Amino acid sequence: MNMTEKVAYIRGLMEGLELDASKKEVKVLNALVEVLDDMAATVSELEEGYQDMADQLDEVDADLGDLEEEFYGGCDCDDDECDCCCDDDDDLDLEDMDDCYYEVTCPSCQETICLSEDLLAEGQMECPNCGETLEFDLNGIADEAEDACGCGCGCGCE
Repeated sequence: MNMTEKVAYIRGLMEGLELDASKKEVKVLNALVEVLDDMAATVSELEEGYQDMADQLDEVDADLGDLEEEFYGGCDCDDDECDCCCDDDDDLDLEDMDDCYYEVTCPSCQETICLSEDLLAEGQMECPNCGETLEFDLNGIADEAEDACGCGCGCGCE
């Protein structure tokens, strides 16, 4: 039974008592039932709005997931714990890294951002979240390209 039905039930009980409407106590009870009725209607409207918003958010989430999959691609790794963002073959070399993305965590704000090889090659950039200057050392990138999963992200998954 929802709130509107409960208020209607209480209203029916009051009418069944056949109370004298001219008495002060009955006027108070009737006013309380009216307030309850208004509150139940408001809550029902809010619940409907909430459900509509939740449905729209689910649609946006699904669309965003599709966009992320299209933009970043999937990972060839079978490991669910892998955090790499590239979908290149196991035979990754430095020329193929143009379409590969790397996750970098800012030491100041601890936000994780995905960067392309081109951004990393510049050597530094400002964190888009806090403005801290991030510096990148690409020495050893060739070593990471031959890690266990072959995607070059250094995640170590097999």
